[in-house]
Parts: sequence; structure tokens; C-alpha cells
Amino acid sequence: MSKRKSNLIKMSLAMMVTVFGLMNANTRAARQDLPEGKGAELARDKCVICHEADVIVAQRLSRQGWTREIEKMIRWGAVASDSEKEVLIDYFAANFKPPSAGSAPAAGADSGKQIFEEKCLICHEADTTRQQRLSRPGWTREVEKMVRWGAGVTDAEKGPLVDYLFTNFGPRPLNSHK
Repeated sequence: MSKRKSNLIKMSLAMMVTVFGLMNANTRAARQDLPEGKGAELARDKCVICHEADVIVAQRLSRQGWTREIEKMIRWGAVASDSEKEVLIDYFAANFKPPSAGSAPAAGADSGKQIFEEKCLICHEADTTRQQRLSRPGWTREVEKMVRWGAGVTDAEKGPLVDYLFTNFGPRPLNSHK
């Protein structure tokens, strides 16, 4: 074997080792983002293989919301037995739940904004909301959907929240360029 070919093989092997090492380091870093506890390792094995832990950590869902989320992931191809599903639900519901009901927003003109900041921005970036530009019925449907998915918005908070969203992120006029 020529010296050039030998060097080429060594360089290729070194690159492969580097790439696999980086992939392993990234996986370890992502796996460390979940708090320890019963179900953490299962979540790493079943969930973090498809997406990073920050997707889980950013969500603050009720037990019912986590049940729906896990069932959705299973419909989309995640593999988990019924017993594993229950462990995951328990783990996520204990570690990533909505803020306590004791921090209810104040009533008044700014209550919609406060509800938005406290209940919506825990999962979503503000630009996601700005981009939608929905009608009042559209925002009503969107809020209802988020509640079904586990958002901690009470019935009393829905009206002020929809009012705020529609007033600040409603449709733009068609002839807005001058």
C-alpha cells in the first residue's frame, strides 16, 4: 500500500472518529437537560432520540395535556408500551406542569396582556403570535385548541385573552401600504 493511500485511510478514520465523537457529545448534552427522577431515563430513550430536551422543557402542560401530547407522539411513530406511556405521563406532569393557579392575573384592561404573558409565552415565542394575525373567531378557536392541548387558561381568562390577541394581533387591513 502506498504511503499516500495509507495517509488517506488514516485521515478518513480520524474524521469518522471525530464525527461520531461530536454526535455522542451532542446526544449526552441533550440527554442532560431533563431533571432526574423516575421516568427521566425513559424520556431520554423514547423522546430525546427524535428531538432535543428543550422541546419538552419549554412545555408546561397539565396531566391531561401531557397524556394528549404523548398519545400524539405515539400516533406519529414514537414507540412506547402502555406502562411506559404512564411512566412518561407521570414524569412530565410532575416536572413540567403549568404555573400554580395561585398566580391568577388581575382583572382590568391589562388582564389580557398579563394572561398572554403568563400563560402563552411559557410555551410560545411572541413572534409566533404576531405572525398569525387572526380574526376574533380565529383567536377564539386558537385559544380553545391550546386549552385542549393543556394550556392553563381558565374559562374566565379566555375572553380577556382573546380580546387582547385580536386587538394586538388581529388581521391587517388589505390596503396598508401608502
